[in-house]
Amino acid sequence: MCDINGCGSNQSDKPLPKVTALDRRQFSLGLASLPLATVLAYPDLARAAGAMSEDFSIDTPSGHKATGSLAKPKSGKGPAILLIHEWWGLNDQIRAVGHELAEMGYLVLSIDLYDGKYGGTREEAMSLMKGLNPTEATEKLVTAINWLRANGTGKVATMGWCFGGGWSLNASLATPVDATVIYYGRVNKSADDLKSLSSPILGHFGTKDKSINEKMVAGFETSLKEAGKTDYTLHWYDADHAFANPTGSRYDEEDAALAWTRTTSFLKEHLS
Repeated sequence: MCDINGCGSNQSDKPLPKVTALDRRQFSLGLASLPLATVLAYPDLARAAGAMSEDFSIDTPSGHKATGSLAKPKSGKGPAILLIHEWWGLNDQIRAVGHELAEMGYLVLSIDLYDGKYGGTREEAMSLMKGLNPTEATEKLVTAINWLRANGTGKVATMGWCFGGGWSLNASLATPVDATVIYYGRVNKSADDLKSLSSPILGHFGTKDKSINEKMVAGFETSLKEAGKTDYTLHWYDADHAFANPTGSRYDEEDAALAWTRTTSFLKEHLS
């Protein structure tokens, strides 16, 4: 299950996208491209996709390290995207999304805000999330964004899910970016909080989400208007929290596909 702090690890009781032995073999050989939902739904496929990225580490101004996994486009250089993981930590699913976006021509850094630690249970994930130093996390995100801007084409977007969705917004408030994507992340911000926002926002939210709910998102929209921000689109889906995660109990295939189509169109519009 999910709450305002994160998502549980219950497996979905809905049918997963079908994949055959031939699909697996072709994917591992790089001879076929499977839909992203299929790759994410199966651990071995997500692991294979994630393994195509390389380790990343860079020092922050205060001496900490921003680490993660870097996926490069075939051209070696492209507009950049910073991916921010759920409360569990950086895993193969997030790396697989990075690989998918790199195949589309983007330079993608999946950042690891937990420095290699991972929450295998709700209790472990909660402990990691509560132990996160917001100041250090913000510095890591800003350092990563600056590196991506310098090593890509100059344009950078942030994108995150749940815990990472909230941090996608936080990163965009801490330093200028060109686009911000939020998947059901905490957006309880005041107009003063949002004054530094310079990027367009795309948000995906579920009407059945009891935590990141309509009251919170309506307050966010009010704050955006009060801050004079008009370049935002907030989509609602007849779905619950974490509806875009194929391995979760609240996965909604149709809404996840629609959200992904909207996301890739948004990125193309603002990063091209």
